[in-house]
Amino acid sequence: MRIEDILKTSKSLSDSKKTVVNLVYTANLVNYKLNDVLKSHGISLEQFNVLRILRGQKGVASTLANVQERMVTKSSNATRLIDKLIAKGYVTKEVNAKNKRKININITDKGLEALKILDVLIDNTEKDITSQLTKEESRELNKLLEKIRLIAN
Repeated sequence: MRIEDILKTSKSLSDSKKTVVNLVYTANLVNYKLNDVLKSHGISLEQFNVLRILRGQKGVASTLANVQERMVTKSSNATRLIDKLIAKGYVTKEVNAKNKRKININITDKGLEALKILDVLIDNTEKDITSQLTKEESRELNKLLEKIRLIAN
């Protein structure tokens, strides 16, 4: 469906506006679908992203700054995300022994177990969302999005 039809506008959009509106609208739609899948497990997409970042540390503690730097959705509320994950028992935090101003964050075994389930749900949803794209279309879309990101950065 055309973005103009979705927005219920009779006004013709310029190519640049149409591209940006399509990007934003589609990103929000994908975010909604992914969050919906995670909601039944009491976790948000941002929290899931933090867990994946911490798992990638392979047992080495991470700092809040490191987590924020690697997040897909840059968030000023990373501290709140970490606190929510602590409340669920998915992560721990402790003061860094060498630098008392830094906090070390680690994923727990419970967090790793949760990711085993959540990874499958997210992988299946991502495959479902992109199922109508050929490999070539998917590669081309990724190439175009990377090009736009270079310009927007």
